Amino acid sequence: MVSPSAESVGSLRDQPEPANRLIVALDVPTLDEARSLAAALGPHVGFLKVGLELFAAHGPDAVRAVGEHAPVFLDLKLHDIPNTVARAAQRVADLGVALLTAHASGGPSMIESAVEALAGSRTRLLAVTVLTSLADDELATIGQPSAAEQVARLALMATKAGADGIVCAPTDAGPLRGSLPPSTLLVTPGIRPAGAAADDQVRVATPEQALAAGADLLVVGRPITRAEDPVAATIAIVESIRSAS
Repeated sequence: MVSPSAESVGSLRDQPEPANRLIVALDVPTLDEARSLAAALGPHVGFLKVGLELFAAHGPDAVRAVGEHAPVFLDLKLHDIPNTVARAAQRVADLGVALLTAHASGGPSMIESAVEALAGSRTRLLAVTVLTSLADDELATIGQPSAAEQVARLALMATKAGADGIVCAPTDAGPLRGSLPPSTLLVTPGIRPAGAAADDQVRVATPEQALAAGADLLVVGRPITRAEDPVAATIAIVESIRSAS
């Protein structure tokens, strides 16, 4: 099974192989754990995600180690002034990662600056809309509208600013698919196989539900990495993607 190259990320919407649609989140604290999981899971998935915990502990070394086994989705959720984000994006591009995240709420100038900084590199920018852990009541406490309204507005703004894709809850994918450019990648965390615990996620869906809603890439973490047999759990999810495709 061959994972997609970083250069082929843009073609995922055209002819997606089931395994290439799965991103496994390596949210683990040590480089040894990351290496072990990456070696075992890399042949079966499209991307491996390096998030804040692993990057805070090991930085670029984590990206390099994981990248030996599959294209890397570096989930840093950049959010700062445009110049700072642009310079950070340039350093990420130097690492050769396939996908990088930034918060859409940083505004169009920030997104545009990141896109410009990544121009000519293999790295594609994904704009994060509303975290899957946030429900409408929590959004209200920070003066924000409902998730559905906020996601729609942020996604449209970010794609107009040049973002290659959008990170949204699977429950938001359906309305977005019809309102964004056809080439936009929709990446959905909060994926839980039927019967799996939601953990700290609020807006979740099964792989089949997310794909039916229009998602392109599915992010799965704990249901795989904490499974008794992570490889078997991965293969089972890939088969559910195949059946739903």
